[in-house]
Amino acid sequence: MKKALAFDIGGTKIYSTVIDEKGEIISEIDKFSTPKTLDGIKDVLKKQVSKYEDKVDLITIATAGAVNNENTAVIGSTGNLVKGYFTLDFQKLSSKKVFVENDANCAAWAEYKIGASRGTAVSVMLTLGTGVGGGIIINNKLLKGKSGAAGEMHFKMYPDKRRKCTCGSYDCFEIYASGTALKLDAEEALETHDVTTYDVIAGLKSGDKKMTEIFNRWQNDIIVGIKGLTNLFDPDCVVLSGSMAQFVDIKKVEKEVNEDLVVSPTSIRLATAGNYSGMIGAALLGMEING
Repeated sequence: MKKALAFDIGGTKIYSTVIDEKGEIISEIDKFSTPKTLDGIKDVLKKQVSKYEDKVDLITIATAGAVNNENTAVIGSTGNLVKGYFTLDFQKLSSKKVFVENDANCAAWAEYKIGASRGTAVSVMLTLGTGVGGGIIINNKLLKGKSGAAGEMHFKMYPDKRRKCTCGSYDCFEIYASGTALKLDAEEALETHDVTTYDVIAGLKSGDKKMTEIFNRWQNDIIVGIKGLTNLFDPDCVVLSGSMAQFVDIKKVEKEVNEDLVVSPTSIRLATAGNYSGMIGAALLGMEING
């Protein structure tokens, strides 16, 4: 049975483990704080490769940032990764094949192969966390786009420059559907910066009227975005993952999305592939593409 040494590289943590072709984790999961330098990141990766290289068939990496269509390099890194990260030559980490893919795409693939969208041909996955990630499966294939950057959730929600997004543009879906967005909603509604997403969720759970209104505003923006994505891609399902997804009223979202579509109804589902779906998806996709 084939095995991959899988990594998940994010702005704060790097995870690593060995995964087989069934998507099962078969070694301990090693965790590291993401180094603040490019050389530091290289050292972590090289150390893990040297530890497991002779036990696996290939190296697979789920990473923040857009990845080229050859799955060899990052073509655009995010602000939470070290300067020059896109220059990292992943292929020099090992004599074996090194497969690289965007972390949200990997998570979407894990959901498609073993998780909430298993058995479907077309699906959209949204990761609702500090930001918003996305991955799209079309007719059983990962949608990559002409350069490899498809699936970025930075489409416009409003035309009149209400909020500046972390990407530098205005009014992207991410700045209305993320955990960061929920905090901004609360700050605007309460006219204070002394409020957190935890405050909103706590208020929602206790039945606080104002906090419930703030949460509903945030959830309604998610609904608007899902409607647009559903009309564009006509998916069997939309999968919600990430730390904020657990608070979404799935039944309400599904009902309201399906009330206002030009395509046939879709299903809204919570992700089930688990916290390490990025590594699992990277391993499964890397092994499939590389035979």
